[in-house]
Amino acid sequence: MKQTFTAATVEEAKQQAVNEFEVSEEKIRFTVVEEPKKTLFGKLKGEAKVEAEYIETKTDIAVKYIKKVLTVMGIENISVTPEEIENGVSIEINGDGFEELIGKKGELLDSLQYLASLVSNRIDREYFRISTDCNGFRAKRKAQLEELARKIAENVKKNGRSSALEPMNPYERRIIHAVVSEIEGVTSQSKGEEPYRKVIISSTSPRKYDDRGGYRKGGKGRRNGGRRNSRSSSKGFDFTTSFEKEYKKPKPEDTMTDAGLYSKIEF
Repeated sequence: MKQTFTAATVEEAKQQAVNEFEVSEEKIRFTVVEEPKKTLFGKLKGEAKVEAEYIETKTDIAVKYIKKVLTVMGIENISVTPEEIENGVSIEINGDGFEELIGKKGELLDSLQYLASLVSNRIDREYFRISTDCNGFRAKRKAQLEELARKIAENVKKNGRSSALEPMNPYERRIIHAVVSEIEGVTSQSKGEEPYRKVIISSTSPRKYDDRGGYRKGGKGRRNGGRRNSRSSSKGFDFTTSFEKEYKKPKPEDTMTDAGLYSKIEF
């Protein structure tokens, strides 16, 4: 991005460029095309003309986009602070009233993260990871999900029956999978299609019905009035809905063992 600015002085022209590009002066390359000339009596004659060139980075694009969205939402005193991370940037967002809008599950943070990624990654094909946070929300949410995963996993171990969690985004599902992978006697998999995709936690020794209608481990299953309960199998219950059964594509996190908490967003 290159643009020429004209003002009474070179400094004023540079400030115009800073205001236009909405970045610090250090990120702009200036070329002074013309300077005001001093007259015989020391006064300045003419104007300063400065050519300013600014090459936006993906971080700059993401920060600028988030600020604009929050401004339109009516958030005031916006603070958007980027910090470089491996293969991307972590952006801390704050503003008057912003934290109250995040929600218990961080839907607003997730939306801003996704949209900022779309905007910044469209300039080339090299993937740039963007993470958004506000006052440590991600860490708190991660702790809550880990506690939930351990609690559900222990219940599944005791009763031998599979349990379906509510639909979650890929980041939250990976947290659940990571915790379950460390607990002996249970396993997890993701089922369904976004945004209804959810984690199923199952026992590695699922219970089955006995001939009297009760639960027992192992055996040939239960007959009720001469009919076998089709919802019971050695792999536990099938919690998929009719909508979700139309989608059987395997997802990367289904076979995840020791992956990181963040991964590339596939568009």
